[in-house]
Amino acid sequence: MSFDANSLLLSLVIGSIGFVLFAYGRKQARLPHMLVGGAMFVYPYFVSNLVASAAIAVGLCVVLWLALRFGA
Repeated sequence: MSFDANSLLLSLVIGSIGFVLFAYGRKQARLPHMLVGGAMFVYPYFVSNLVASAAIAVGLCVVLWLALRFGA
């Protein structure tokens, strides 16, 4: 894991969004929000590339949107 400022800031932002999604999903009993939120605040520990990390975050948000759109 690299410790440059950009990587740390992006990990903090993605982890914060993941925490909010997880907390919202837990409070509202919404499994898709909890799963995507949990994934978003765990995966930045394993991915240090900025582009890959941002792409994974966008991909997870798209998966959540599709799950909600099709009735999950």
